[in-house]
Amino acid sequence: MALDRRTFVQLLAATPLANLAMADDSNGIPKYRIVSPHKATKTPGMPGPYPGKVVSVKAAQCVDESGDNVNAEVVREMMSRGMCELTRTKKPLDAWKRFFNASDVVAIKVNAGGHPWVVSSPAIVAECIRNLTELGVKPTNIYIYERFQNQLDDVNYKPHVPEGVNIVAAEHGNRNTDRINYDPNVYVEADFFGEEDTRSNLMKLISSTVTKIINIPNVKDHGAVGATGCLKNIAYGSFSNVARTHQNGVSHTYSFVGTLAAVEPVKTKTVLQILDGIRGVWHGGPFAATKKYVFYPRQILFGTDPVAIDRLLLDIVDNERKARGANSIWTRDRGTLESNNGKRRDDDPNTNIIIREPGHVAYAAKLGLGVSDLKKIRLKELTV
Repeated sequence: MALDRRTFVQLLAATPLANLAMADDSNGIPKYRIVSPHKATKTPGMPGPYPGKVVSVKAAQCVDESGDNVNAEVVREMMSRGMCELTRTKKPLDAWKRFFNASDVVAIKVNAGGHPWVVSSPAIVAECIRNLTELGVKPTNIYIYERFQNQLDDVNYKPHVPEGVNIVAAEHGNRNTDRINYDPNVYVEADFFGEEDTRSNLMKLISSTVTKIINIPNVKDHGAVGATGCLKNIAYGSFSNVARTHQNGVSHTYSFVGTLAAVEPVKTKTVLQILDGIRGVWHGGPFAATKKYVFYPRQILFGTDPVAIDRLLLDIVDNERKARGANSIWTRDRGTLESNNGKRRDDDPNTNIIIREPGHVAYAAKLGLGVSDLKKIRLKELTV
């Protein structure tokens, strides 16, 4: 008999070495075998102390009219206002103290895949590090990380951060060959398309080194999930061998994104979500090699609940697509696929390579990662 969702999550939390299968064949959800020696805590980082709460800070001057230059001073003010509103504190440093202390080893999960136009802004990353060091966290105990070294090299965060901050990746590129940087004892196993390698392992940096994680994704359309934000950035950006979930017009991202994000210690250690919406991609994401599909939400979203932020993200991306005359990320029309209409995704906003799965956000809510019901999400909007 298949485990129901609640029973599965309870067992996963209670079992030091989870070796469990989750199946829902009626919905086409694959069987997952989750293995981890890490135990859940009573107060995991996701959804954290503020489930369902999101703070949005907008600033027209955070990026110039050309869209080329981010104003670091404006970003600092946006960060201060957002963190104080989220935690209901008056001083920014008091807000950061709610999550971190001097003894922490902190990882900052950036998103570098949308180079050059839509990546985790160096200004936001630098402001996070400035506050951490003011709390007493040593630069050598701070890690900026991404899966792929070549993407980190393209963005080049080094000039923006203090000496000693670590900038690390698990792999040189998307080749799934650098096994030494992944933990053989923490993985999710699933057979999606009969692939030879059916395991996705967690980065050792997350399982063995850091105590806390700050997640800094972007506002981006994504051909497989619909919109890629907090959930996918921390899940697909921390585990190996994940691109295998979507091919030939079919995507298993619906269930796999949340499944990865719920694995311990990812769920417990990811304590802060800062969605960089200064720039965004409304089609052709997650990449942004040109400005063709770039837009400018000029906002940053703050929370501890990745599901609540991502639920709002779905509407941000979908509304922009509608305003541009493009079809919805929710469309299930297979006639929109490149393989069926003979058009190229990068040329036509109404063409995609896979049926998107924006339902991955609601699925993650079922796994206890946050609130997806818009009626229960408390959004506070500020303007700088």
